[in-house]
Amino acid sequence: MANTTTRLGGIDSHKDTIHVAVITETGQPVADREFLTTKSGYRRAVAGLIEHGPLSAVGVEGTSSYGVGITAALTKAGIRVVEVNRTRPAERRRQGKTDVLDAYRAARSVLSGEATTAPKNASIEPLRALTIARRSAVKAQQAAFRQIQAVLVNTSADVRDRYRALPDAKLVATLASTRPETVHDLDHADTLHALRTLARRHRALGEEIADLETRMLARATAAIRR
Repeated sequence: MANTTTRLGGIDSHKDTIHVAVITETGQPVADREFLTTKSGYRRAVAGLIEHGPLSAVGVEGTSSYGVGITAALTKAGIRVVEVNRTRPAERRRQGKTDVLDAYRAARSVLSGEATTAPKNASIEPLRALTIARRSAVKAQQAAFRQIQAVLVNTSADVRDRYRALPDAKLVATLASTRPETVHDLDHADTLHALRTLARRHRALGEEIADLETRMLARATAAIRR
């Protein structure tokens, strides 16, 4: 006779592997197994979950980070996914910490009702990727401008006074268009070459930031229209 008893699943997610566990409706362990975080690994994980009977839900740790791939695979298979919080450090010290234990904890947190939150929409991941890239570019641009200021502070008065009164945007534009090769003083030429390099980096990063912001706005607008 086929097993029609409803099961619950739990998944402990990591960068390269996920550990999957299945429990009964009374919390008893049924099976657990590790899979790779690859397309075929996710397919095997889904098959491994459902081979023990119908699933009412699967608790997944990190549905918007390491668990995003298996969450998408489960959702595509029509299996309800519940977001499970990572085990707290104090709980780890008290109860132990292994992938097997965490997978079973994820399943039991769904069973107990402790975990009830639906996973974050996978469509936010591209937006988050764009946000990460923009944040990195902004920090790099800020660093480039600080470096420009540091070079100007420590260079000769002749060079420093030439750019002292310029507003920030004008300073970057002016330095980006300097021609160090026309300067006869080698020290001044090398300093101007460094300043031009930093200014052009700052300008390129500004273009990069603008491009990322355009894509972020387009994605956010499309999401609102859905």
